[in-house]
Amino acid sequence: MAAEESLSPVPVVDGAGNIALIGFMGSGKSTVGPMLAARLGMGFVELDEVISAGAGMSVADIFAAVGEEGFRDLESKALEDVLREGGKVISCGGGAVLRKGNVELLQERSRVFLLEISRRTALQRLREEHGRPLLEGSDLEERVDRLMRERAHAYAAAAHEVIEADDASPEEIAEEIAERWRR
Repeated sequence: MAAEESLSPVPVVDGAGNIALIGFMGSGKSTVGPMLAARLGMGFVELDEVISAGAGMSVADIFAAVGEEGFRDLESKALEDVLREGGKVISCGGGAVLRKGNVELLQERSRVFLLEISRRTALQRLREEHGRPLLEGSDLEERVDRLMRERAHAYAAAAHEVIEADDASPEEIAEEIAERWRR
């Protein structure tokens, strides 16, 4: 079977499609994803974990070994593999939408939900976290501002639907997405 045939779109209108969660670091994709999958009886996939398992090292170690571009290559391959079948909730890394091919795959094989957060929320959540390669080594506020500015258009263009995630609990967000999915 040709690669093109094996990657035919999975319909998103029935239960066979996927749900992709996109958004900035700290938007809650990894927390909301398993809750959403449980509500809908779907599988859950953390894309960064797939990449890490495939490479046999942490995301931070991958960045150190092959740089951001090398990581993005692994991410694109992992996304393609994950999207071969439907019925999954997929938590995408914050930069997954930076490549046009990834966005096309996500939009064809998933209903894409953007978990949108403000700068204030991102900074509150990310101050407590470590191990995010793109935030290491410089002023957190400066890096968050730059990355949010650089990625805002990509997030908006990739999303089928936007969820305001600043003031809602993960449970509320999961329920809102589940309700929209069922419609």
